[in-house]
Amino acid sequence: MPEPTMTLEILRYRPERDRAPSIQPYEIPYRADWVVLDAINYVKDNLDGTLSYRWSCRMGVCGSCGMMINGVAKLSCATFLKDYYPAPVRVEPLAHFPVERDLVIVMDDFMEKLGRIRPWIIRGDEQPLSEGEYRQTPAQLATYKQFSMCINCMLCYSACPVYGLEPGFLGPAAIALAQRYNLDSRDQGSGQRALILTSQHGIWDCTLVGECTSVCPAQVDPAGAIQQAKLASTLDWYFSVLLPWG
Repeated sequence: MPEPTMTLEILRYRPERDRAPSIQPYEIPYRADWVVLDAINYVKDNLDGTLSYRWSCRMGVCGSCGMMINGVAKLSCATFLKDYYPAPVRVEPLAHFPVERDLVIVMDDFMEKLGRIRPWIIRGDEQPLSEGEYRQTPAQLATYKQFSMCINCMLCYSACPVYGLEPGFLGPAAIALAQRYNLDSRDQGSGQRALILTSQHGIWDCTLVGECTSVCPAQVDPAGAIQQAKLASTLDWYFSVLLPWG
């Protein structure tokens, strides 16, 4: 009995020779325990060694293998072929990002926005080393831990219609990371981050579609982080008007 097969349709784009991207079909063995990344690796190893893509851990931790799979932003290492068989599976680079080659996107805009929100603990005053570490209770940790689980896979940016229409938007992951530090009891930099979060293309650009949370493989809930940041900003404005001397 012949081995079952299925079709993997991969977007190919080599800027040194291609005027525009195109879809290349590959016939691959179907195995129920294979994820899409296994199938792509099979193509690379056995059918077309020129294929370019990113991957590393194959365990849903590094975030580097994010792709559009049948039009949905997913980690290719966590998406099984059995969920699509026998229909073809189309694999494309993450939406809303420039394509460098095949499935490899240009990450510069995302990385710049992560740095812009100052993703580190900011202190206005430092206690002497002799006083030890800044202690934190389990309850204080719980307030921001969820937002610290981001793996920088950029799926939320590909799913975000606002980022697709307005590339200047700060974006779900960057805002969630800012909220992670704003909620950290050891941090005193929320005022500095507020200048970024409430500026043009910050939190108020979000229209609460919620697709960023739907596609997040780490259950970070960036949509929730954005709404928390909006509430905090509103309260800051409210109290500044009613209690300007406070």
